[in-house]
Amino acid sequence: MENLNGKVGLVTGGSRGVGRGTALGLAEAGATVYVTGRTVEQCPVPGCISIKCDHTDDREVEAAFARIEREQGRIDVLVNNVWGGYENMMENGEFTWGLPFWKQPLWRWDAMFSAGVRAHYIASAYAARLMVGARRGLIVNISFWAAQKYVGNVLYGMSKAATDKMTADMARELREHQVAVVSLYPGMVRTEKVMEAAAFLDLSNSESPEFIGRAIAKLAMDPDVMSRTGEVLVAAALAEEFGFDDVDGKRPRALKLEDV
Repeated sequence: MENLNGKVGLVTGGSRGVGRGTALGLAEAGATVYVTGRTVEQCPVPGCISIKCDHTDDREVEAAFARIEREQGRIDVLVNNVWGGYENMMENGEFTWGLPFWKQPLWRWDAMFSAGVRAHYIASAYAARLMVGARRGLIVNISFWAAQKYVGNVLYGMSKAATDKMTADMARELREHQVAVVSLYPGMVRTEKVMEAAAFLDLSNSESPEFIGRAIAKLAMDPDVMSRTGEVLVAAALAEEFGFDDVDGKRPRALKLEDV
């Protein structure tokens, strides 16, 4: 998959999980990959460049992009993966994730929209300034089926729907500059947190975190990527189209809305 030689990628929230796997997948394809996150220096991603960055702090985000521009002069792929709201699911002995909206802790709104949707917006704005000038680039917003169907709770659906709408509208404004923007849906990903509960889950159709990186790498290599701009894509469907497998040699089945 080494076809991204000379390309520069940035994966936000890459200390662990999908972000870490995405960075590994892009690096596997030959890209120079930067990874940001609050704890990324304590959890370095092999073959990637770590930048400590809290994406709720605009000054730190600006500094991260300034460093990449100074060192590389370009960004070809931005993967907006950083997210909030998954932390502290247990409060006072109660599992709060699935509570109705009137019982949800209010901090979860701020976490999902500040550390999630807003963080994606800010990173995209900085990346677009480089991409527009170069007339090339790909922005991938990691999203999920909750944008289209009730999954988990109201806040989760609202934030993912906002992400997909942002993708569509950014794509409209960037189209004339030859910069593509897509939302990408993973399936069941074998992140560290998921594997902690592996005994209770059906992982027969699951994906490794690296699988997401392979999907994004294929998109970045696609000379016709602009035909997809503004779309919602499914990682496993891209595997079927481009003919690549997961790290274990398997190819997960692409889920549809009715499967979720």
